[in-house]
Amino acid sequence: MKDSGVESGPASLERTAIYARVSGSGQKADLDAQLGRLSVFARTKKLQIVAAVAEVGSDLNGPRPKLMKLLADSSIGTIVVEHKDRLMHFGVEYVEAALQAQGRRLVVMDPGEVKDDLVQNMMEVLTSFCARLYGRSSARKKAQKALRAVEE
Repeated sequence: MKDSGVESGPASLERTAIYARVSGSGQKADLDAQLGRLSVFARTKKLQIVAAVAEVGSDLNGPRPKLMKLLADSSIGTIVVEHKDRLMHFGVEYVEAALQAQGRRLVVMDPGEVKDDLVQNMMEVLTSFCARLYGRSSARKKAQKALRAVEE
């Protein structure tokens, strides 16, 4: 259940967690900026922030233990993310439905897509496929070469 409107009454008293994620360690500086924007947004919506979760992890590969812990914590009524793709690129609707079935909700601060992230997403998909074909060590180089060829 996407929501960017102001809630009044009991919903505004829900325990809220803000969740920020970046794909790689080179983007760690953006984590603090994301958390700052999410915090301001949640406060303007009169949400009670009880947890701020920041995680570095690929959306396509690798575990995200902090997200799993957050989703399993039924005391958190609302999870706020900046963009849907900060939570996950594929299957957000399933997470929203599962949260809704538990009486919880996902609030997306900015429901629009971020075009810069689409390039990063394509890079991650290509890297993943290349890793399966050529091995992890040369996968990133082959993915970058493929993206350059597409751009030209």
